[in-house]
Amino acid sequence: MTIDKKIEELKIVLPEAKAPVGSYVASKIVGKLLFISGQISINENGELIKGKIGQELTTEDGYNAAKRCGLSIISQVRNACNGDLSKIKSCVKLTGFVNSTDNFIEQPKVINGASDIIASIFGDDGMHTRAAVSTNSLPLGVSVEVDAIFELN
Repeated sequence: MTIDKKIEELKIVLPEAKAPVGSYVASKIVGKLLFISGQISINENGELIKGKIGQELTTEDGYNAAKRCGLSIISQVRNACNGDLSKIKSCVKLTGFVNSTDNFIEQPKVINGASDIIASIFGDDGMHTRAAVSTNSLPLGVSVEVDAIFELN
């Protein structure tokens, strides 16, 4: 089954791949590696998912915000591959940043949102290494940001 068929089967609607708003590129290919810049948490309506996990938002809210980051990553991957997701051999690594309170300790559960959606779409090829870290602030006050590295065929 193709990746596009899998996305369709899972009834996933990918968000639009947003252009960068700073002095960087959304993606960069180096050899057979595709680097995706950090994708921030944006809901289905295009609104920022803001707030601190452990304060205004729950772990589950964070999980859903991270899932949205994962979907944005896939949109950026599709864009970088000129619409052809079959160019992806595997997901190598995700790094997830969680805007959370000082005493919050469930960062891995939050970033599972991004990990789970990528694994559900790419199957075994979507299994990756990962870091899930806490931060006291993220751009625009968003709750989660995730970047990624993929291997190309």
